[in-house]
Formats: sequence, structure tokens, C-alpha cells
Amino acid sequence: MAERPKIAFYAPMKAPDHPRPSGDREIARLTFRALDAAGFAPFTASDLRSLDLEGDPDLQLRLWSEAEAESTRLIDALRDDPPALWFTYHCHYKSPDLLGPTVADALDLAYVISEPSLSPKRRGGTWSSFARLSEGAIARADRLFWVTERDRPALADAGYEAKMVQLAPFVDPGLAPPLRGAGEPLKLLTVAMMRPGDKAESYRRLAAAISRLSDDWRLTLIGHGPQQDQIMSLFAEFGDRVTRISGVTDPSALRPHYEAADLLVWPGVNEGIGMVWFEAMAAGLPVVAENGPAARTIAPGAVLSAPDNPADFAAAIEQAAVKRAALSRTARAHVEHYHSIDRAAATLRTVLRGLIQ
Repeated sequence: MAERPKIAFYAPMKAPDHPRPSGDREIARLTFRALDAAGFAPFTASDLRSLDLEGDPDLQLRLWSEAEAESTRLIDALRDDPPALWFTYHCHYKSPDLLGPTVADALDLAYVISEPSLSPKRRGGTWSSFARLSEGAIARADRLFWVTERDRPALADAGYEAKMVQLAPFVDPGLAPPLRGAGEPLKLLTVAMMRPGDKAESYRRLAAAISRLSDDWRLTLIGHGPQQDQIMSLFAEFGDRVTRISGVTDPSALRPHYEAADLLVWPGVNEGIGMVWFEAMAAGLPVVAENGPAARTIAPGAVLSAPDNPADFAAAIEQAAVKRAALSRTARAHVEHYHSIDRAAATLRTVLRGLIQ
């Protein structure tokens, strides 16, 4: 076996070099880096996107046709010097892996999926073909790295427990930040896209909560998106106590903002992972969030409130402000121990070496 086995890396929803920032792109980039840190030589196999957000059968047919041509190209390109393994990040009914199973079968490769998601209810309806293709890829995989508690039960119920391995969400924690106590006014920070659905609802709940704060505070919102005007209107009553910053998306550029704040406040309605929580905690920034499956993974460095309860969220902010120094230390230690890129690399090294030896 080569000293650094080659791994074909593929993210069907959004490639690591895609120009539009998102949590999914950031996780793809981190996973690529973790594979490198684990002693492998990953390369992006394809930038083909298999994403259908609307449930359009015609689009699904076009994407499948494009995938067939791309699979043929990849098989021809890789046949003389094949990788040791095919690794797909994220496979679900809106964005199935249309390449990995075909290429892995043709080249006799081990096949792995990180963050697979089963949605049995989608077997009918406008996403039915993509749901079946996603399920087929998950069934074909030799290992399934489950990341969120939300995805685990359906995978286990489908009989995949023997090939399931937990890969906890992870970030690059960077250097330990300087510790400091909360100042006056209390500096609150939110980092999130401004788009419809759960993000907009989280902003609505945040605005309702901060209106109940009794202490002096300032809030910085870092985000942009198609609903930025509507979302900012929720905070108009607070005047210059709320400031918005746009265009900061890279975690390294966000880090100074995390380190300058006292608390990250984000309800996180239906968050699957909540990467911003982990980025903040890595910077020693305590988190206030609503209690939910994803938020419970950050509980040691966070204060959780009852869902959709503005008074309780406001009380959680005030409680976290009092305990900020202790929460800051706990948050950083929790990320270093359980959610660092080195921890992820160790898991990937052990599991993947076992597949290709």
C-alpha cells in the first residue's frame, strides 16, 4: 500500500471549491483537510452537482444523464492509476451520489459515505427517483460515517448498524484564544445566512428574545442573503444597538469577530449540525441556543433555552453572561477534545486504513 493512499473525494451537493459559501461547503473543505491530516492524498474527483431543491423530475433526469457521462469519463481517467477508495461527503434525497457507486463498482474500490441521510417518506412524490438513488448509494457503501443524531435512527432501522461509524462534527480549533471577562455593554454576536425558512425563523426568535433583555447590550449580525431586508426589519426597533456586517464568510475572517464578542446567540431552529456553534466555541466564545438534537452536542460550552420561548432565551443570555469565563474555558476544551480536525483525522485514519489494507 502506498505511503499516502489516494482517495477520490466527492461532494455532490457542493464541491469544496464552489464559489458560494455555505455550511455544507465548509464541512466538505474540512473533511478534505481531515483526510489529508489522516495520512491520505485526497483529490476532488468531480465538481458535478446533483442538487435538486424543488423536486423537479425533469431536472433529475438531466442530472442523471450528466452523471452517466461523468462516470464514464472518470472510469476511463482513473483506470490506469485508480485511487484506493472513493469517499463521498453528504448523500441524501435532494443530492444523491450519482457517481460513486458506478465508479467504485467499475474499479473495484472501497466506497464510503460521510453524512448519509435516509428519508423513506420521499420514496413517493417528486423526489422519488433521487430518493431511490440515494438509498442505493447508501446500501452500496462499505462504511457510513454518521454525523448527526437526526440521521442515525433511520440508518440503524434500515439495518446498517454494522457499517456505521460516528464521526462527530469538527472544526479546526486554531490557537487557544485569550480569555477575558464579559464587558459592558454585553457584546452579542450572530453569524448566519439570511434566507427563508429555518434561518429566518431563528432570526425572528432572536429578535423577540433580545427585546426582553434587561442589561445593556450590543448585537452584531454577520450575514447576508435573499431575505436580509426582511430580517433586518425585525431589528429596526433596536436602532444602533444592532449592527450588520456583510461579506464575511471564511472561518479565518470570522475568528476575530468571535474573539471580540462575549456570547454567540443563535436559536438554531432545526439545525442539523450548527457549524457556527463549533467555530465560536473553538474561539472560546460561549453559545446560547435553543435546546435541540444538534445543540445538545455543544451543551458543555453553551446555555440552552426552551424552544420558541423568548423569555427563556433572554434568561439564558443573562445566565451565560454571568458564567462567561467558565463557559469560555469549557467551550474551548470541549471542541479540542471532541470536535477537532485532529480527532476526526484519527477516526478516518483507523476506519479507512482498515478498508484498503
